[in-house]
Amino acid sequence: MTSLQFSLLPHRSVIAVGGADRVEFLQGLISNDTTKVAPGRAIWAALLTPQGRFLNDMFVVDGGDDTLLLETERERAPTLAKKLTLYKLRSKVTVEDRSAAMDVAVVFGAGADKLLPIANTLGGAIAFVDSRLAELGVRVLAPAGTASTLLQARGIAEAPLEAYDALRLGLGVPDGSRDLKVEKALLLESGFDELNGVDWKKGCYMGQELTARTKYRALVRKRLFPVSVEGALPAPGTSIHLDGQEVGELRSGSGRHALALLQTEAARGPGPLIAGGVQLIPTIPTWMRLA
Repeated sequence: MTSLQFSLLPHRSVIAVGGADRVEFLQGLISNDTTKVAPGRAIWAALLTPQGRFLNDMFVVDGGDDTLLLETERERAPTLAKKLTLYKLRSKVTVEDRSAAMDVAVVFGAGADKLLPIANTLGGAIAFVDSRLAELGVRVLAPAGTASTLLQARGIAEAPLEAYDALRLGLGVPDGSRDLKVEKALLLESGFDELNGVDWKKGCYMGQELTARTKYRALVRKRLFPVSVEGALPAPGTSIHLDGQEVGELRSGSGRHALALLQTEAARGPGPLIAGGVQLIPTIPTWMRLA
């Protein structure tokens, strides 16, 4: 276990959805199949606008006591909780923002999944393998102020958020609205298909029509790609150019690594890609399927 590290994720928090109708309620709203959630097995999903544009991403995990926990962005959790409350109508569900009550952490490194039998027995903590890519490790939801103590007691060293971000960015995996523009981003441009964030066999959900049309008509022309930065990291939102033409935009980054929304042909081409006066070198992750 000594090769493992953990990082606290202070920008993530938890919303609890309880009640008899909790599974059916979320099933009609989010992009993945809520019926697949089980103890120790989470799903990754998105809430979309009716027009099929990104609003929120979330992990959905069984919290016990007839409750599903949504791990989502802390800053935007109150708005999400309010929106879910408005959608309740006559459904037998409760919505509670637990941002102040829970920590979110991630354990990463070879063998992180072996933590699960231990972490699931911790007082009040819930752990699950990241359902996007196993390489992203194990997410841990714990009572506020306890995550560091619980994980350090098991010989896992704490690492700064930048260490986890380097792993995430290298794998080309987005992190909420840091990488997906709210009310603009499309799921299939953002890896949700290959990263297990969409279920194509479930029933209708909000925004499904555009998502399905994008897939079956092969309308994806841009994708989020990991890029290496040959110089000082430009700010998120910086335009990316190829031969003087704009071909994309930089998203989240740390050190010499970042994500960029790029035209797929530009990412495949010889380049050079320039953003803010520095060169970007894109890579195509092994998980990504390009037409």
